[in-house]
Amino acid sequence: MPSVEFLAYGDSRVTALHPTTVEVTKEEIRSRVADCIVATMCELGLSELPEDLKEAARDENAEVAITIEAGGFSERISGRGHRLLGFESGTEMVTRKSGYVCGRTLMVSADKAAIDLDRRLIAELQKPDTVARIRIEVVGRKP
Repeated sequence: MPSVEFLAYGDSRVTALHPTTVEVTKEEIRSRVADCIVATMCELGLSELPEDLKEAARDENAEVAITIEAGGFSERISGRGHRLLGFESGTEMVTRKSGYVCGRTLMVSADKAAIDLDRRLIAELQKPDTVARIRIEVVGRKP
């Protein structure tokens, strides 16, 4: 199944309190309002993901997963693909509990949002010197 791994970094402004989304970004956090961001300065943007992964994720039955690892802690978020995924953003990747799709959406129907993530992982991601490993994969098909 298609997958990709890349690095990102922590930021002291990570709060991870959003109830419906998780975001990783190539940029720095500009304000505390961005409470869905969990990792910054990513090596890849959504539009830069491999084409085979993007194509597989456009299947509405595809199970898409993102795993975030840092400081010995790991969290996996699983959701679904969607036929309208455009993978347009060059900077942001957003997982959504809802079915909303825009150019920043990586997956829909996610099983976790930022507020649901292990607080030990979030504590690591709040350290600016933390290096996080992120893996995105299409792991199969949901019925």
